[in-house]
Amino acid sequence: MVRRLARGEQNLSELAAPLRMSFPAASKHVRVLEGARLVRRRVSGRQHLCRLEGAPMKEATMWIEQFREHWEQRFQVLDALLEEMKSDDRGPSARR
Repeated sequence: MVRRLARGEQNLSELAAPLRMSFPAASKHVRVLEGARLVRRRVSGRQHLCRLEGAPMKEATMWIEQFREHWEQRFQVLDALLEEMKSDDRGPSARR
């Protein structure tokens, strides 16, 4: 839903259709996104129009970016450890 809303405002039925969701299920999903301040919904007649709120997404991206470098380093250490463990398994004792 968030990806689709990045293209512009859509009504709830349009959001739900490709996901094969019922209107109530889509509405519940949008309520969660509204609670996270990622989506704003307005009602126009019988239509529920939703749009993405960019500011909270930017805040989340900035917060995540703070930790990205730290976790990339940790994953590199983990990758090296896993490769070392694979090499140990292929050693002479593993071939017997």
